[in-house]
Amino acid sequence: MKLAIVEFFKSPFFKKGLPFFIICVGGSFGLKGFTSLRYEYSNKSSISREDFEKEGIKMKPPSEVTIEAEYEKLQKLDIDNWENVRGPRPWEEGTIEANKNRPK
Repeated sequence: MKLAIVEFFKSPFFKKGLPFFIICVGGSFGLKGFTSLRYEYSNKSSISREDFEKEGIKMKPPSEVTIEAEYEKLQKLDIDNWENVRGPRPWEEGTIEANKNRPK
């Protein structure tokens, strides 16, 4: 009996496998406390429509912004005829003003 116990403590499972399982299972219980803090103390207050209007931000009514309305806007775009225009670089002089005056 004593020999079997000694052999078990010297086995690769006891030296490598058991600590692996303890870390995996114990780690999930240990991290449970940290992950619950994220949801307990998160800012759950939402900004109302009136708060936006006080700040001067005009919002569209929810019925106006729909997937169908956005799809209709995309259908009106001419995607076959377009011109690739390089944007201005901060180190280039005069390119910002030239692009502002460029016909669209």
